[in-house]
Amino acid sequence: MDAVFLRSVYRLADLPRDGKPQVAFAGRSNVGKSSLLNRLVGRKNLAKVSRTPGKTRCLNLFLFQDKYYFVDLPGFGFARASKARQAAWSKLTADYLERTNVPHALICLFDARREPDETDVEWWQWLLACGKPFLPVLTKADKLSGNGRQKSLKRFALSMPDGPAPVWFSAIKGTGKKEILNWIFANT
Repeated sequence: MDAVFLRSVYRLADLPRDGKPQVAFAGRSNVGKSSLLNRLVGRKNLAKVSRTPGKTRCLNLFLFQDKYYFVDLPGFGFARASKARQAAWSKLTADYLERTNVPHALICLFDARREPDETDVEWWQWLLACGKPFLPVLTKADKLSGNGRQKSLKRFALSMPDGPAPVWFSAIKGTGKKEILNWIFANT
């Protein structure tokens, strides 16, 4: 699939204004946003993958099929950075999500191995209230057994009621890629 890195954005004024749909990818630090982006576009190194939380510090824009902008947002949660720097990333993300008419759709990633916590539940409530289409994605599906997946799905459903059903995703096996792309095409 055709995809290119366009640019990193540190100010909302630098976002493209050409009307192409913007699909934002959001989640905790190290939830697998870059791995998901790479698998979706069929390129191993388009988005930089890191084991260190907090490496995405701006809005990274990728042009996909010359029709969509995929926007990799800074992760929330643990990162090796000062509180002031983390607050700046958080403000940039919040401004992008709340103060602009973009994104047109959100892909919201949750690590299937983690128990949803208060931050995850608050994020879920905001997603339900924001009125933008969103798709929850449970990442790292390959790291759970079938029984582990069932337990994870049950925890997710109890913590995150209402809203759309999540899609399982594995960056290693490609599980969920087709479903995510079909959702993007149908909702933008």
